Amino acid sequence: MRLDEMLGIKYPFIQGGMANIATGEFAAAVSNAGGLGLIGAGGMNAEMLRENIRKCKELTDKPFGVNLMLMNPEADAMAEVIVEENVKIVTTGAGSPAKYMEKWKANGMMVIPVVSSSALAIRVERFGADAVIAEGTESGGHVGEMTTMTLVPKVVDSVNIPVIAAGGIADGRQLAAAFALGAIGVQMGTCLLASEECPVHPAYKAAILKAKDNDTIVTGRIAGTPVRVLKNEMSREYVKQEKAGADKMELEKYTLGSLRKAVFDGDTMNGSLMAGQVAGQINEIRPLKDIFTDIYEGYKKVVGRLSDAE
Repeated sequence: MRLDEMLGIKYPFIQGGMANIATGEFAAAVSNAGGLGLIGAGGMNAEMLRENIRKCKELTDKPFGVNLMLMNPEADAMAEVIVEENVKIVTTGAGSPAKYMEKWKANGMMVIPVVSSSALAIRVERFGADAVIAEGTESGGHVGEMTTMTLVPKVVDSVNIPVIAAGGIADGRQLAAAFALGAIGVQMGTCLLASEECPVHPAYKAAILKAKDNDTIVTGRIAGTPVRVLKNEMSREYVKQEKAGADKMELEKYTLGSLRKAVFDGDTMNGSLMAGQVAGQINEIRPLKDIFTDIYEGYKKVVGRLSDAE
């Protein structure tokens, strides 16, 4: 079964749960365009999440979900809000959702954790996950070490539940590759930053369009909190100081509030411009509908060429 069939959506696409970006309005726009929109709870508190869920319900009658960052200090309260608001699909990041699984499953929810290793995939399957999102290090934001090319097939071989590929996917060739690796669909984030509907500041979008293939950098790798962002004054200085041995308190002055600076203020010098390596492939702002159509039509062309070559 493919992801679109599993979720009852048009395309086998999930939108990444990008903190401070994936609002109820944006999730609804993604769902209306044929993907699965996710409300990113990472930059919210419990009541903000409730408001965004209700806003999303007002704007779409299509399936949507919530991405819960498990390290959020209000994660417990948010887990309750998701149940109270009868959200039927939840993805999770930054840990294991084990303690919420019994209640979520009793409420008929589909739980899809994001994993960066086969070990975590095996663990969440044991706890009752319905599928996993195997996210490679090419992705924007918090990253692991393994590439999508190596992670996805390893996870596919390690679990008996469906696997969704994430990290480094922005066109039909990469979608075809994800299917070839054994995934049932994909999660995308960076390419959706360049959509007309995405609520990030225009300067953030312009930075994505300007980015070349080697214009991302990972901050926090030494400290064990790796985050992939676009290169700018802040990220270069962070990595420089990190390599020089600066402690976490010193480094925090560079990143405190930096994502909000990028998303809301358009500060491309000091903001944290989270983006994956596919930023170098993106060169125009387009409606979500056009992005999804082009990726899927591109995938079909790739499959056709491969069939003709046999």
